[in-house]
Amino acid sequence: MKITVINGTEKHGVTYKLKEAFLEAFRDKAEITEFYLPRDCPDFCMGCTRCFLEGEDKCKDREYVAVIEKALLEADLLVFTSPVYVYHATGAMKNLLDHFGYRWMPHRPAKEMFGKRAVIIAQCLGGGGSSTVKDIKDSLSWWGVTYIRSISFKLMSDIKWDKIPEKKRAAMVSSLKRLAEKMSTMDYSKPARAGLLAKGKFLVIRMMQTGLGKENPEYTDFKYWNENGWIGKVRPWKESWQK
Repeated sequence: MKITVINGTEKHGVTYKLKEAFLEAFRDKAEITEFYLPRDCPDFCMGCTRCFLEGEDKCKDREYVAVIEKALLEADLLVFTSPVYVYHATGAMKNLLDHFGYRWMPHRPAKEMFGKRAVIIAQCLGGGGSSTVKDIKDSLSWWGVTYIRSISFKLMSDIKWDKIPEKKRAAMVSSLKRLAEKMSTMDYSKPARAGLLAKGKFLVIRMMQTGLGKENPEYTDFKYWNENGWIGKVRPWKESWQK
C-alpha cells in the first residue's frame, strides 16, 4: 500500500501532530511519501496557461510538479493537511492546487484519480475549518476523486500543541485514530467506486469536449480525451478497476 501526504505547511506544529496521529495506524503496512509546502513546490503558478494550451510539460515549475504528481498517481490513499490561514487553506497549498488546474475534469483528468481514496485533515483556532476543507476538496473532486473523508478541529485554546489542554489533545487524537482504523482496514487492491456526481460531471464535459473537437481536432484537451477513448465508450472509472 502507498500513501502520499501533502502537508500545507513545513511547520511541525498542531497540524503535524494531528497528521502523525492519523498515520500511526499505517506505519507498519504502508509506504508513505510526504511533501511539505512550500519547500517541495516553492514557486507560484503564474497563470501562464501553457499547461492547458500546450501540455503540462511546458509548466515552468514542472521539475517540482512532476515529482508530486507521480506520487499522487501511484498512491492508494491521498492525505492532505492544512492549518487554517484567514479562513482558508494555506497559500502554499492553494499554490500547489493551482499547478494542477490542468488535471481538472474540464481539461485532462488522470484516469487513476477516479479510483482514489482521500483524507483531508484541518485545524483552526475557532473558524474556517469547513472552508479550508472545501478549498482542498474542490480540487480533489474535480480531479475525479469521490471517496473523500475530512476531519477538522477547532482548538479554542492556545495554538501550540503542548499548551492545548490534555483532554482536548486526547479527544483529537482519538478521533483521528478511529478514522485511521477505518481507513486502514479497507481493501486497497480494489479502487474506490466513482460516485454519481463524478460520473455526471464527466459525461457533461464529454459533450463539451466533443463539441470543441469538432471545431478544432488539434485542441489539446480534446486530443487527450480522444486518445483515452473517452469521446467513445471508454470510461475512466472502468479503467481504474483494472489497476
